[in-house]
Amino acid sequence: MAEAIDDTEQAPRKSSKLPLILGVGLALAGAGGGFFSVSAGLLPFGAPSKDEAGVTADKAAAKQKADPKPLGDVAFVPVPQIVVSLGPNAQASHLRFTAQLEVPKKYEGEVATVVPRIVDVLNDYLRALDPSDVEAHGALFGLRSQMLRRVQIVTGESRVQDLLVMEFVLN
Repeated sequence: MAEAIDDTEQAPRKSSKLPLILGVGLALAGAGGGFFSVSAGLLPFGAPSKDEAGVTADKAAAKQKADPKPLGDVAFVPVPQIVVSLGPNAQASHLRFTAQLEVPKKYEGEVATVVPRIVDVLNDYLRALDPSDVEAHGALFGLRSQMLRRVQIVTGESRVQDLLVMEFVLN
């Protein structure tokens, strides 16, 4: 009879901690995602951040747009239009590109004399691109920085401050 009692009694069952760990992990991920969404302004609610003067960041940005800083001694050197074929696998067949170079006024003449070299460098770079490099969303930002670096190598480091893309059209 003693053996019958031992068979019917079972040891207490230990509960699993997996649901607790998963719950805590998901709660932390949700809290992090919510914080990022609110701080990045992806959600329409949440208090706007205030700067030291007590003015909201939106009002400060609007004031900055209304009162632009003077450019100083800046000149713009136009780069002639470049048309490049993209190849047979591209969604578009041609890329039409036009830009202007932002240079200090004292270097305007020097940069204008090397525009043919600049066009050559940009033409070579644009022709070497893969169609996926040009067609990707947000590709212009990376392409612009690559082209600016190449232009600065041709003209000299301090002669070109920025490359302004005037036209970037895929036909």
